[in-house]
Amino acid sequence: MIGRKPKMGPISTFLGYGSTIEGTIEFQGTIRLDGNVRGKITSNGGTVIIGEKAVINADIVVDGAVIMGEVNGTIDAKEKIEVYPPARVIGDIQAPIISIDTGAVFNGSCGMKSQVLSPKKATDSSKKLSVIDEAKRK
Repeated sequence: MIGRKPKMGPISTFLGYGSTIEGTIEFQGTIRLDGNVRGKITSNGGTVIIGEKAVINADIVVDGAVIMGEVNGTIDAKEKIEVYPPARVIGDIQAPIISIDTGAVFNGSCGMKSQVLSPKKATDSSKKLSVIDEAKRK
């Protein structure tokens, strides 16, 4: 994990350094925040990237979160949370997969929840189980 770079997809929305938003941010796809945000950040299916110079005072509810800046608030991710230095996370975090690199600061509680399967993944999993069950019967 030391020195590992985060894997990021194409960024559809960007808030630059020096910009400030107060309120609720709702987005699709991937958003990168390098400015200041106070309020709430939500997405159903999206990923938030918090840049090194960002200061976020908000509760975050997303599918994925990549944190490299400062976050004061809770982070609830359906898939994963990745924290890389020089990040500072002050608040509770919860996701099925949580990664905190050496050098990042985290002060709060951490909860590992089970991953929610999408309807397609759930169908694929049930098909695999039925094939296994058939093999056991023979």
